[in-house]
Amino acid sequence: MTRPIIALDFATSNEMFSFLDKFPKDAQLFVKIGMEMYYQSGPDVIKNISARGHDIFLDLKLHDIPNTVERAMRVIGELGNIKLTTVHAAGGSHMIAAAKNGLLATPNGQNTKLLAITQLTSTSQRQLNEEQLIPGTVQDSVLNYARVAQQNGADGVVSSGLEVQAIKAATGSDFLCVTPGIRLQTQPDEDQTRVVTPAVARQNGSDYIVVGRPITQATDAVSAYQQILESWEQK
Repeated sequence: MTRPIIALDFATSNEMFSFLDKFPKDAQLFVKIGMEMYYQSGPDVIKNISARGHDIFLDLKLHDIPNTVERAMRVIGELGNIKLTTVHAAGGSHMIAAAKNGLLATPNGQNTKLLAITQLTSTSQRQLNEEQLIPGTVQDSVLNYARVAQQNGADGVVSSGLEVQAIKAATGSDFLCVTPGIRLQTQPDEDQTRVVTPAVARQNGSDYIVVGRPITQATDAVSAYQQILESWEQK
């Protein structure tokens, strides 16, 4: 069973490391570094977290012309210890394929799984139709992106847990589904619109869950993590 991925979305690296210090020194966590932390601290934050023995999901959501994304992925591949990284599926087939080629061009990058962002868990049906001008349902859009991603070398997608069963049916059980927007039943959705509990995510077939504020903003972060873990591991 995979570990829940903790989203380290802190304002400063000092806050982030103070949070990590709450866990036992031998704890081997799986953590997500997003744009906020990486843009602030750069590659050093990857080195420092790796030195603590934690695995890293580098979530920069690349979305640019294929050549630029391929070169950026070469840089990411050279960082080492990046287990998962992301591009936006909306960048299209050529961009996704270029991203995969960039990772494969470096020895370390060959061990990094490429994920395509389908629709953000904050995207509502209204936003999809009225702002993005994409017809149909959110699930239709997610499934289309998942198929395109798989056909062009991605190892999986990031999606709401609500769409995982349909994605697995369309792509196969080996295609990874990483699920953010995780909340316990007693917690507010905040800026998320398509959320599930850890238990529902597992029942629906998610391979990984990503949890941020329910852990990082908890009064007792370690207990909150254990609660999420126990819910995720329930049979």
